[in-house]
Amino acid sequence: MVRSYTAGCCARFVERHQSALNFVVLVAGYILYLIVGAGIFSAIELPYERELRDELKAIRQDFLSNNTCVSDARLEELLARTLEASNYGVSVLGNDTNHNWDFVSSLFFTSTVLTTTGYGHTVPLSDEGKAFCIFYSVFGIPVTLFVLSAVVQRIMALVTRRPVSYFHHRWAVSKSKLAIIHATCLVIITTLFLLLIPAWIFVSLEQDWNFLESLYFCFISLTTIGLGDYVPGETHSKEAIPHPQLYRLAITVYLLLGLVCVLVVLETCWELPHMRRLRRRFYEENVRELDSETTNIIDRDHLSDQLTDPADHMTDHQPVIPSVSEQAASLRQDKSTPYTPASGPSANGKLR
Repeated sequence: MVRSYTAGCCARFVERHQSALNFVVLVAGYILYLIVGAGIFSAIELPYERELRDELKAIRQDFLSNNTCVSDARLEELLARTLEASNYGVSVLGNDTNHNWDFVSSLFFTSTVLTTTGYGHTVPLSDEGKAFCIFYSVFGIPVTLFVLSAVVQRIMALVTRRPVSYFHHRWAVSKSKLAIIHATCLVIITTLFLLLIPAWIFVSLEQDWNFLESLYFCFISLTTIGLGDYVPGETHSKEAIPHPQLYRLAITVYLLLGLVCVLVVLETCWELPHMRRLRRRFYEENVRELDSETTNIIDRDHLSDQLTDPADHMTDHQPVIPSVSEQAASLRQDKSTPYTPASGPSANGKLR
């Protein structure tokens, strides 16, 4: 008796707090994902770090042995200053004459700042530049997000919503199936034209990059991770890149257009009906109630698509199907309109 009562209380508690429990599981799973990723990266990279440290120590000791006129303290001072300058994007190599703050390089820097890519290979040197970077980013990043959002929504109407709606009326296929097929095609096209082909181009232009490193740079850049360990145009060979300014400008255009395309793909996948249902599992109760009308309309649309006779779609005149937003608005209007009973002769006539 006690066990059945306890089981009933637990079942009611789980049912009442289902969204909160789902959210806790989601956060715990994400933390576990971070921990597992940290462990794997540590297991892979730590041996290479130790090997590199030992190699550098051996090279330094060999240099001091062959150049007894140089003291360890003076060498330490030179290396520290060199690394500090390198962190600011200034190299002391004899054949490096590239400038980081000409107009095209500055344009590349502003694009990486406003898109929050931030490679870190070029940073402001002066206090005035650092202060202006803060002021410039405070206004520029929100404006960039607003512009990207507006551009993505316009592109979504052309490459996502219209094709799905067209083929839905043309082939009488469920919109959910068409959305999945369309999203898959977009992912394949984006992977081919924004990752694989550009990576192959970078292999031919960058002397020290292989295909994996080029693909790594493209992915890290277009996802705005921007680690900065690989930056195109940093080669010290003029023969490899005869027009570095034009090359840097082309990379800037590639990063901006590629970022827009990636956002379109992500937004397309985010609007899939299956993703909407999955998101509702982690909403609060009031948010789930607000979103339930739209979800119910989508479910009824999919059910009607499956039950519709294919012969009905062979007619030339297709019925106009109202959008989800229009149906949701009509439902809200019906709910908000109070019921008033009919009176007078017209009502009596209808009853008769």
